[in-house]
Amino acid sequence: MAIEITVPRLGWNMEEGVFVGWLKKDGDEVRPGDSLFTLEGEKATEDIECLDKGILRIPAGAPKAGDRIPVGAVIGYVTQQGEAVPNGESGAVPRAAPPVGEGPRPAAAVKERTAPSPQPAAARGEREYPASSPRARRIARELGVDLNRVRGGGRAGRIREEDILAAASDKKSAPAGRAIAVTPIRRTIAERMTASLRSTAPVTLTTTADASNLVNLRGQFKAVAEDAVPGYTDFLVKLTAAALQKHPLLGARWAGEEIVLPETMDIGIAVDAEAGLFVPVVRDVTALSVRQVAAHTRDLAERARRGALRSAEMEGGVFTITNLGAFGVEAFTPIIHFPQCAILGVGRIRRRPAVVADQIATRDLLALSLTFDHRIVDGAPAARFLQTLTQYVENPGPWLMP
Repeated sequence: MAIEITVPRLGWNMEEGVFVGWLKKDGDEVRPGDSLFTLEGEKATEDIECLDKGILRIPAGAPKAGDRIPVGAVIGYVTQQGEAVPNGESGAVPRAAPPVGEGPRPAAAVKERTAPSPQPAAARGEREYPASSPRARRIARELGVDLNRVRGGGRAGRIREEDILAAASDKKSAPAGRAIAVTPIRRTIAERMTASLRSTAPVTLTTTADASNLVNLRGQFKAVAEDAVPGYTDFLVKLTAAALQKHPLLGARWAGEEIVLPETMDIGIAVDAEAGLFVPVVRDVTALSVRQVAAHTRDLAERARRGALRSAEMEGGVFTITNLGAFGVEAFTPIIHFPQCAILGVGRIRRRPAVVADQIATRDLLALSLTFDHRIVDGAPAARFLQTLTQYVENPGPWLMP
């Protein structure tokens, strides 16, 4: 019996994806682990792998590059030698599909994205584009850039990722009055921000911490740096995880008739990228050293900015940190990364006069803004968490060990 190839769900609320292209041709022999096609989800583009051995059959009605297709839709089949394709060899692929988890077992699953071997566009069933990489085409779609208007800077005029980003920058500096297309990522961000405000009861508490010891500690790391020096966000990821162990309700999530407490301290970090806002997750922070946290955050942020994150790397966080200090922001009101309970907004560290032991002294002060869901936690417990975190920032050494 022919095995259906269906569109998987790449994100927790993903309803449809954008088909990027086939990585195999109709009639190719495929094995478990082979990449079949590339799919763009809410905030990630991933190769989808085969789970069965057989022959790939791509019906005439299969999606083309750029088509939006619903989760669960059947787009092809894996058959055995001599086996007929349902609805005939040239039958159209159904555009509606049963809910995920129902019907025949799919023949494809998510695979970590790797660079596919180049194939002619006609062989993959894609539309013809100017010579360009799959990543360049994806970024062009996200930023609303017309490939036909981009001058490629690569070999033989091939359009590269940096050419798309340059073209997008030119669009931003164009005269006012022109419309900017809403990209899939922008739409996802808008939907999630709206869903957060609609589904939570957000309250924000703001305080100021004396970060002088934290600044001095980072200076010690810089003085003996043999590799990348941890940034302030890295220190705050560790300190926040320690504070959450003492106040786990701030890492909980609302789940219908119950409040689910965190099992591990998986902390999300907000990353600003050309395509939009991403929140990759650093797993099990309490088991990591601050240097290991720094290595993870640097890797995740770099891949977020070049569009190489997997959807699984942006799921499952229990708390999020967003740092706008580098932009000179003093304090702000962050929006909860639903379905999490709370998010920490970090402002800039500013050297100011302060009263220390009844004396005026110059100190490095840091503004912290905690937005929390009042459905899950009340004001006083949230204030106690922020108080604990402030104490850890002011005396960071003991709380930075794994």
